[in-house]
This record gives sequence, structure tokens and C-alpha cells, in this order.
Amino acid sequence: MTTSEQRSLPIAYSPCPNDTFVFDALAHGRVPGAPALDVTFADIDITNGMAERGELDVLKVSYAVLPYVLDEYALLPCGGALGRGCGPLVLTREAGTDLTGRTVAVPSERSTAYLLFRLWAADTLPGGVGEIVVMPFHEIMPAVRDGRVDAGLVIHEARFTYQDYGLHKLADMGEHWERTTGLPIPLGAIIARRSLGEEALTRLAASIRTSVRMAWDDPEVSRPYVMAHAQEMDPAVADQHIGLYVNEFTADLGEDGYAAVRGLLTRAAAEGLLPPLGPKALDFP
Repeated sequence: MTTSEQRSLPIAYSPCPNDTFVFDALAHGRVPGAPALDVTFADIDITNGMAERGELDVLKVSYAVLPYVLDEYALLPCGGALGRGCGPLVLTREAGTDLTGRTVAVPSERSTAYLLFRLWAADTLPGGVGEIVVMPFHEIMPAVRDGRVDAGLVIHEARFTYQDYGLHKLADMGEHWERTTGLPIPLGAIIARRSLGEEALTRLAASIRTSVRMAWDDPEVSRPYVMAHAQEMDPAVADQHIGLYVNEFTADLGEDGYAAVRGLLTRAAAEGLLPPLGPKALDFP
């Protein structure tokens, strides 16, 4: 048995319901033969930076950060967030606001949400947006509501709650992506350090798949873990969140999932938004 198999694997993922739902069984030692996890909770902007600095063995990151980290990390074929009808939204106080030259709050400039936003803006705003302001995603809707920014790019459960802030959906980045590509929307990826070795990476991927299926088989088992970290979220919203972001692509990226990831990163590189990927960069393990 190798050292990497004997010790707990340091992992960071968000406290959002989709991540805690996916990792509940694995984090609590209920997956037979799986490695133990040493879990850190952090929002996606933090985990993206941790990946770029090579700080932990396993991380949930934005697909947009992959070109910067795939020399050291491998993309796992499961555990992440892709789907349809689940894209980030651009919100404004007034319906139909023209964003040309306006200030937009975003959760991270290295997030997939921001990448999708840039691709949308390139297609629909020939004059370009104005200042981009990075802030934690839970602060964005209040900032738009209070007029501190002209618009906000939101993710996660904000899809279900933005009307509570009196805000309007200007555009859905996922709808634009699906309409122009026909592909599912790649949002969050699970990556693991290549130096763990092929055997450990394969074992980890299999363990994550089992954890997902266990959560699907008996969702109530994961509920205490989900709600303990859901930041006072209504249980019905948490269930919507899980239903939207945990799907067949979470269990296995498959051909469509890999095509979506390659499509996003290739198009972004063509627009000069990301460095190009190597031909085998997404290969696993």
C-alpha cells in the first residue's frame, strides 16, 4: 500500500448542497475501500487559487482554471457539475438594462461563470462591458439591489432566489452556451494531483462515483450534512440546487461531458481568454 493510500487525502470543495450531497458518503467513511478525506470547505474562487498554488491533493474547481493546473492535476471523470438549464445568470435592477460600459460584479475572474459571461458578451455586447468587480457570490445580489453595481453575474442557488431581491434576469449564460453549441454547460470540475499515481486516482474516481450513487439511493442520509453547511438555505431550495447540479454528468462525464469541456476551453482559447490545452491534457488518469 502506498503512502498516498494510507493517509487522509486533503480535499477542498464548497459548502453548497451539490458538493456536500456528492461527497457525504465518502467524507463520512461509508464508501467501502475508499480513501479517507480531510475536508476543507471553501468557495470556488478560493479553491481555484489553491489549485494554481498546488496546495491540496483534491479540489473542486472551475473548468475555466484547468489550463493553468493540468500539468500538476488530472481531471477526474466524475464528481463535478455539468448540465443543461443550469447556467449562471446576469441580473439587473431594471429589466432590459443595456450593459455596455456598465459595472458588473462577478464571483471570480477565473470562474467558468465569468468565462461563459465573457463569451456571451463577445457575442451580444459589441461595445463591451465596463468595470468588472470581483466579490463573494453571496454579496452580489445585495450589491445589485442597492445600486452599488449595475449588474451581477450569479451562480448556485441565486437562480432560485433572485426575485426575492427584486432583481430581473437579463440573460442566462447557459441558454446562450447551449443555443450556440448544443452542448451541456461545464461548471465545476474535480481534479486530483497526478503524483498520487494511476492506481490511487482510479480508486478515488470509483469512490466518488459510489458516493454519488449512494446519495441518490437514499437522499435523506445526506440531508444533515447538506443542511449543516447550506448557510441557512431553505431545504426546498437545497433540494432544487441538488436536482439541478447533480446529474448523469456527475456520475460520469461521458462523451458529451468531455465534448462540452473541450468545447468551452477551445473556444475560450480562440478568443484569447485562456491559454490553449495540450492534446492529452484532459486524459484520465
